[in-house]
Amino acid sequence: MRYKLTFVVGLALGYVLGTRAGRERYEQLKKSARQVAQNPAVRNTAESAAQQGREFAGKAYHAVSDKVGDRVPESVAQRVRSLRDRNTNGTGEDDWGTSNT
Repeated sequence: MRYKLTFVVGLALGYVLGTRAGRERYEQLKKSARQVAQNPAVRNTAESAAQQGREFAGKAYHAVSDKVGDRVPESVAQRVRSLRDRNTNGTGEDDWGTSNT
């Protein structure tokens, strides 16, 4: 019971402090986040990390497929092939509208 009461008091305190900060602080934080996201150094680092992640994923895919081989059910293999074809023949975007470059 003590932990529930502490949680409720903390929740209420956070709500009160959050509403006092108000919309102005929210807009200020949003502007700062946008500036950081649009910084060329941040964008380059994010793109490098994404590219490196794709390379590691490709290596992992080949390592797993070499070990698993024909043990994957055909239905799963078909689904993977159809997704791969859709991504290479499609717009180059994933389901969230981001590019794969």
